[in-house]
Amino acid sequence: MRYEGTIYRPPGERHSYLLQVTVGCSHNACTFCGMYKDKVFHVRDMADILEDIRMAKAYYGDVTRVFLCDGDAIGMETEDLLRILRALYEAFPSLTKVGVYAGPRSTLSKTPEELRALRVAGLTRAYLGVETGSDALLKQIGKGVDASQMLQAGTMLREAGLDLWAMVLLGLAGSGTGLVHARDTAELINRMKPRHLSLLTLVLEPGTKLYADWRQGKFVPCTPEEILREVRYLVANLTVDPLHFTCDHASNYLPLKGTLGEERERFLAALDAALEGKRRIRPENSRRV
Repeated sequence: MRYEGTIYRPPGERHSYLLQVTVGCSHNACTFCGMYKDKVFHVRDMADILEDIRMAKAYYGDVTRVFLCDGDAIGMETEDLLRILRALYEAFPSLTKVGVYAGPRSTLSKTPEELRALRVAGLTRAYLGVETGSDALLKQIGKGVDASQMLQAGTMLREAGLDLWAMVLLGLAGSGTGLVHARDTAELINRMKPRHLSLLTLVLEPGTKLYADWRQGKFVPCTPEEILREVRYLVANLTVDPLHFTCDHASNYLPLKGTLGEERERFLAALDAALEGKRRIRPENSRRV
């Protein structure tokens, strides 16, 4: 398969055929993100995309899952995405799931009818980087939308019938303010009602603005205890039920994975044990993006 630059995918897409339809991220301005810095955003030529599908057919024979790379592929013209979906389902008879990263601004550029058409054509899952429910923090990190717009984007995806997977970034507010971030985020997620929620923990990456702020003393990272308290607040206050909940990324201090609310008490007990020093957490030097 042919790819431009470094390719990223959600952990849940590790068994998917990765089809690059856009290169880079159309926004690419978040202060914490080091992804796609080696690329200038552009949409790949349709002839090349269709040729890649034919190459994948010849190589794999058949697949059940596809993920459309890069970041924010939902921002492609709807007719182009529909053409790609038709080609994928024609090439792979066993295909049942097609996922995509959905940037909030690109999602909001679509009409509800366009999103429903994509779902009908076989786009099944959208990953939305919510990061936080705080207006002030969304502005500070350069996300490009406020909390109400983020909520609207997530709601549009869910109401179109897409399997919505939201992602939140712990530690983003810095030391001393994490519980405000957690409170606002819990409120937003409860209103958005995704089917899945993944918590990741901030890892400062060289080359990002947030990393530079840290080096200059403008940003103070949260301690592991503060991060665990953010997680505990979210676990205790999320009301979406059922919610597939994951906090087991390599960046996280304490791996948790299961369903809220049926496993809420188990998660809280594990967090309390970690906060009391009775359960080991991942060492700082072994965390990674």
